Amino acid sequence: MCSKLLNGNLWDTDPELFQIIRNERKRQESGLEMIASENFTSVPVLQCLSSCLHNKYSEGLPHQRYYGGNEFIDEIEILAQKRALEAYRLKTEDWGVNVQPYSGSPANFAVYTGVVEPHGRIMGLDLPDGGHLTHGFFTATKKISATSIFFESMPYKVDPKSGLIDYDKLAETAKLFKPRLIIAGISCYSRCLDYKRFKEIADENGAYLMADMAHVSGLVAAGIIPSPFEYCDIVSTTTHKTLRGPRAGVIFFRKGVRSIKPNGDKIMYDLESRINQAVFPGLQGGPHNHAIAAIATAMKQATTPEFVDYQKQVVKNAQRLCSGLISRGYDIATGGTDVHLALVDMRNVGLSGARAERILELCSIACNKNTVPGDKSALNPSGIRLGTPALTTRGLKEAHMDRVVDYIDKALQLAREITKLSGPKLIDFNKVIEENIEIKSKVSKLKGEVENFSRTFYLPGFEHY
Repeated sequence: MCSKLLNGNLWDTDPELFQIIRNERKRQESGLEMIASENFTSVPVLQCLSSCLHNKYSEGLPHQRYYGGNEFIDEIEILAQKRALEAYRLKTEDWGVNVQPYSGSPANFAVYTGVVEPHGRIMGLDLPDGGHLTHGFFTATKKISATSIFFESMPYKVDPKSGLIDYDKLAETAKLFKPRLIIAGISCYSRCLDYKRFKEIADENGAYLMADMAHVSGLVAAGIIPSPFEYCDIVSTTTHKTLRGPRAGVIFFRKGVRSIKPNGDKIMYDLESRINQAVFPGLQGGPHNHAIAAIATAMKQATTPEFVDYQKQVVKNAQRLCSGLISRGYDIATGGTDVHLALVDMRNVGLSGARAERILELCSIACNKNTVPGDKSALNPSGIRLGTPALTTRGLKEAHMDRVVDYIDKALQLAREITKLSGPKLIDFNKVIEENIEIKSKVSKLKGEVENFSRTFYLPGFEHY
């Protein structure tokens, strides 16, 4: 009776849902995906994610499970751990790794739970300045992230003129705040971090130093930007951004001697047990074994020459994107990029981030509105964040980025034209797009150009879904 339900294809058993999935595949193929935190993963990763590993429950660590039948699950998780260390050139005597976090936010929360404990103090880059929600974001009226609810957070800032992290001010604030943990990590900051300076500040205050390298983990694995592992006590990452793996999280933690007392006694790291226990049973149940297998194969790919070449091209494309936009009169925070993303300040062209994001989306260019240094509201930001990992995966190179810049510029010029008709409110901006026949025609024409261009590039994955 159940054979059709169990063995039928999705397109036969649920054609309505399958059509929506196909529509999303078509959108990805036809548009320019420029959200900096997105990428197109490989067929091997997708095959792991849709495998029989999804069926197995395996609470606990390898050889320490709360369920039977985990012989091969243990092999897979141990392989993922081994490859994760190899991908970043780490020695097993110096570093351990937990590959069970469901994603980056749970990974970060597990670190805070294990190391900081409730109402302990943390410092992270402020969200409007390029940090992440999980680094402790709150406003004057509300604690936005659970991180700021359960822990006491103090943001550090960038210099409002240069857009660069103000390390001197961070050092000054840390002396007063005395954090348990300092987070060196970003969500929208286009320059390499000075991990050595972070470490000096952490040591001055007896704090742990954690790097959240979620955005740049692929660049770190390829060895083309400075690595956080030389200086940090803990490193967390997602695996689906520049690393181009599944949607999951990983935590690396130091082992061995942390420091030596004046009398010669050694103080050892105890991060392994604290972080492992925070992940399970502290915050999670059974790990997602299909995702852990996908992490394993993604980490293997990260050690190949092809992957290194890919990451180099990601940065070249991002820098070409920046130079092209600057030549068209757009302001780029920090004046450029060292990594995979660019933060474009819309204020000098009279646009909000929301209007820029909206017109680009209508023209089949996906990005996200984003705060820029000096913004007062994360809900009404002045910039957009653009990234090149996904486009580079599809094969775009510097000359193609010139075309992309041209499409972005045309769309933003169109947004300025619409704003003159609509005034400052987003609702009126959208109304003009919907009702003005001439504007609709211009949007449609540009959308067609973008999609014709995009469809000339290969999209990895399964052919139809």
